[in-house]
Parts: sequence; structure tokens; C-alpha cells
Amino acid sequence: MNDKTELLRQLKIERPDDTESPSRLRWWVAAAVALVVVSIAIYFLLRSSAIPVTVAVAHQTGDATRGAGTSLLDASGYVVARRQATVSAKITGKVTEVLIEEGQHVDKDAVVGRLDDTNVRAALEQVRAQLAYSQASLSQVSVNLANAERDWRRKNELVQQHFVSQADLDNARTTLDALRAELVTAQRGVEVSRRGVDSAQRNLDDTVVRAPFAGVVTVKAAQPGEIVSPISAGGGFTRTGIGTIVDMDSLEVEVDVNESFIARVHAEQPASVRLNAYPDWQIPAYVIAIIPTADRAKATVKVRIGFKVRDPRILPDMGARVAFLSDVSPSKASRGDAASSIAAVAAVELPAEAVQAQGENGVVYVIHDGKVERRAVRLGAADAGGQQVLSGLAVGERVAVGDFARLSDGAKIKEQ
Repeated sequence: MNDKTELLRQLKIERPDDTESPSRLRWWVAAAVALVVVSIAIYFLLRSSAIPVTVAVAHQTGDATRGAGTSLLDASGYVVARRQATVSAKITGKVTEVLIEEGQHVDKDAVVGRLDDTNVRAALEQVRAQLAYSQASLSQVSVNLANAERDWRRKNELVQQHFVSQADLDNARTTLDALRAELVTAQRGVEVSRRGVDSAQRNLDDTVVRAPFAGVVTVKAAQPGEIVSPISAGGGFTRTGIGTIVDMDSLEVEVDVNESFIARVHAEQPASVRLNAYPDWQIPAYVIAIIPTADRAKATVKVRIGFKVRDPRILPDMGARVAFLSDVSPSKASRGDAASSIAAVAAVELPAEAVQAQGENGVVYVIHDGKVERRAVRLGAADAGGQQVLSGLAVGERVAVGDFARLSDGAKIKEQ
């Protein structure tokens, strides 16, 4: 009996005390509620805290090239020379002297090279001898003519006295007329010889190569001993010229403007040029002319841009970017032109880090009473001095500079 009771007791299942379950559940619920409350408190605490920022003030663009107005259009192109020449002789010949080097400045009519002139000098001496012969023949005819005139006058007197016949007088007249005709021929022969001397002298002068205008030598193309020919295509060992001279005062920029925006460009319009070699240097310029033809393949129109200042750093074939400016200036705005005033006020400048750029547009955060207002603006040119803002911001407005990821419209800020 006792053994069976013991066996049954071993088979009994022990159950936990159910009185502890409700209290443990309540503890977990309370902990979860407390965690939610703490999270909400931290969120609102962080949201209400001020974001530290620095302040940038929009100011009027002080660049002289921007004083004319705002940028209406940008285009890329290259610096070109309107006066550039490959200097060569007018005749074919062998080079004996080259008197130029790259980078050398030459004046107009300065000698840049010489060709072999031995054959030309020989031809010149020949025509000079021919001229002397023609002049001697003219002198001989003149002497004979004078004698024939005296003979005719004498026989004319003798005919009246019946000492010679009329036939003798007629023969004397014929001889006189023949010599007069021969004199004219001799005079024309002298004139032809003189023209031959002039031609030979010019050929001799053409062996001396001179600069057609003042400029800088950019290419030295020939060396002594080489053949130079103005009609050569540059093949073989024949050169087409002595060198290339560029008039640095004729440098300008040629850009291709999309035909969709060509209406924004006109002659004498102010512009600003930046060279790729000097991106921080803004050069005042102006529109010389719009070439009256379009490129069908590229749908562009070529525009010529002139420099208002000259500088030795500007070189041919440099890459350049041109900003076409409006004609609005602060002086016009001060005269009461409303549209001018708006445009002049719109052209302000900010540090680049104060603008969240998105292509031609951007976003700034304007400070008002400890908060920021998110504002869209239209951007202009950017350089080392800052970012130009064409519209959406006025002179004197304060802009927040900080972490754009934390800034939002209406966020509280703390100025540092």
C-alpha cells in the first residue's frame, strides 16, 4: 500500500504558482510605457533645441565686371587673333637668314628673314645695262635728229635761191621725219628699260621678308638653307613661310551661342570673360558683333567678344567662358527705373557654403527671429569670391551657414 502510494506521488505533475504571473506582466507593461515616454521626451527635446549656425550677409556684388548688371547667359569659346599672318616672301627662294625667335616682339616692316638674292641681283644688273644701252641709243638718235634739222633748214633756204632742187629738199624732209620717229622709239625703249629695272629692283626687295604689322612671333617655321615658296602646299622640304606673327592687340573671344538664346545677345552688350587658365580672373569685355549666320549642324550662332583691357596673360587659343551681362547698372536704378532697381537689388553675392546649389537654381535659409526660412533662389556665376544670386534674395538679408541636413523650414537656430 505504501509502495503504491509512493509511486502515485512520483507520477504527480508539479504546477507553478499562478499568483506571480499578473505582477510580472504589469512590470513589463510599465517598462514599455516608460521607454515610450522617454523616447518622446528625447525627440521633443532634440526638436526644440536650437541648431548652431554661422551667419552670412548678402551684399552687392563689388566686381567691376558685374556692375553692368546680372548674367543673362553663359557660353564657352576660345581666344582668337583677328590679325595673324604666316609671313613669307612673294618669290620662291632659299633662306639665308632668319632673324626672329618665338616670343620675340617685332615692329611693322622689321626684317624677319632674307632669301638668296644672287640670281635676282644678276638680273638687276642685266636690265640696268639694258637701260644704259637704251639711253645711249637715244642720245645717238638725238644727235642725228639735230643734224637733220639743220640740214633741212639749210636746204630750204637754198631752194628759195634756186641752188638745190626740190627733190633734195624732200629727201632732207624725209630723213628728218624718220629720225623724229626713231627718237620716239628710242625714248620708249628707255622707258621699257627703266620699267625692267624697277621690276628687278622689286624682285630684289622681295628677297627681304618684313613684318606686315607689329606683333609677337608665335612660330618660327624656317631655318637657313631651306626653300621658301608662297605657292607651296608645305610638302617635302619646301616651307610656305618664315614664321607666324600675331597682333596681340587684336585678340578677342569667339563663342558659339545656342540659337534658342541668341535673342539675349546684342552688339555692345557688356560681358565678362574667364580664362580656363585663370578661373579666378574676371576680365571686363563687350560684344563686338553677332556673325549673321548659323551653324546648321550645331544649331549655334557665333559671337565675337572684345576685351576692354589688354594683358600679356591673354594668349591665342586659350579656352574661355563668357558671361553675357544685362545692361542694368546701379546708376540706372538710382534714377528711378523700377525694373532696373529690382534687377540691381537681385544681384547679390554670398559665400558658396551658404547656398545649396542645384544647377542654375539653389536654396538658402534666410534668418528671421531665431528661425530660418527655406527660400529658392536663381544662381549666377560662381568664383573664388563667392556665389552670385540673381533673384530671390535682397541686399542685407542674413543667411544661415551650417549643416543643410539639419536645417529645415521653420527650424530654430543659434547664431555662433
